[in-house]
Amino acid sequence: MSLKVSVFIATSLDGFIAREDGSLDWLDEANKLVPQGEDAGYQAFFDSIDVLVMGRNSYEKVLSFGQWPYADKRVIVLSRKVLKIPDNISETVSHSSESPSELYSRLDSEGGKHLYIDGGNTIQRFLSDCLVDQMIITTVPFVIGSGIPLFRKTEKDVRLQLVSSKAYEFGFVQSCYVVVK
Repeated sequence: MSLKVSVFIATSLDGFIAREDGSLDWLDEANKLVPQGEDAGYQAFFDSIDVLVMGRNSYEKVLSFGQWPYADKRVIVLSRKVLKIPDNISETVSHSSESPSELYSRLDSEGGKHLYIDGGNTIQRFLSDCLVDQMIITTVPFVIGSGIPLFRKTEKDVRLQLVSSKAYEFGFVQSCYVVVK
């Protein structure tokens, strides 16, 4: 298996990726601190992936933004429920109810090279199946008190090895880890 699986995500300082209702207002506010043109490596990362896998909640949140931000990138939405995919993105967005392991095997056999996993539950499921190779986590200097955590209870420990850490002048700290398997 040669398929690489990565997570690239921002969290509040207290470990939340969104408010309990899915709101990202705190992240929008924090992004006002980021200088014009700075993306903390996101575009280079995004250019390196060939498939974005996200959960239904993340998909619905992104749809609420109005303009689809992933252009022609292949996106697979994991959900056990049937999804409505708008016509304007139906050529690149598909739905799957496969398990992470099944999806990984299928995409690997199709010649996939690099998956980007997004969304709290989806990240957790890929971690539980020992499929994640790399995690790039940007910690944002906001404490929101409660919300959707990046990490939940795990059946077994997930050991990470720090590869790099960068503190930005505007207060974000980005750490890149490889998952020790």
